[in-house]
Amino acid sequence: MAVSAAQAALESVFAARRLSAPWVLCPSTTDPDTVREWLTWASVGMEGVLFKRLDSVYEPAVRGWRKYKVRETTEAIVGAVTGTLAAPRTLLLGRFDDRGRRQYIGRTTTLTQRASSTVAGLLAPARRGHPWTGWSFSAGWGSRETLDATLVEPELVVEVGVDVARDATGRWRHPARWHRPRPDLSPG
Repeated sequence: MAVSAAQAALESVFAARRLSAPWVLCPSTTDPDTVREWLTWASVGMEGVLFKRLDSVYEPAVRGWRKYKVRETTEAIVGAVTGTLAAPRTLLLGRFDDRGRRQYIGRTTTLTQRASSTVAGLLAPARRGHPWTGWSFSAGWGSRETLDATLVEPELVVEVGVDVARDATGRWRHPARWHRPRPDLSPG
């Protein structure tokens, strides 16, 4: 069944059964101006837009669509790394919660060699009393595998690019993309 026919069938089911919340039919459009407006809705949970040809049909194990993700640039505090302090592979990032506690929010993608060298010179080993002492960190969203992480003194602020997808705890669902260190900013 083509996408346009499937959409029409779903709309018919929703109307015939008078479905309402928590049931929601995902909006659909072919109007570029409408899509541009939707992409401004990140603050209410809009993660992005899927694109698919109206005449395409479902094919198992085939990606026949593309996704445009809403992304933003933000700052976070480095609290741990994978790899070593001399050659960090990824950065584990945190932010302060409403109670003033540093909470883990996500990690970066694998750093380039240049980014790793840049960050390595700005990190210090964690002192006693690190807020993440005893924590374990998931290797990925929904994964039970944990990362081998080394805690660092949570003093370095970095700028990262993230998509707006969050889990129920507010953590980023996808790894952040490294942009640059922000030694000019205080973790507080």
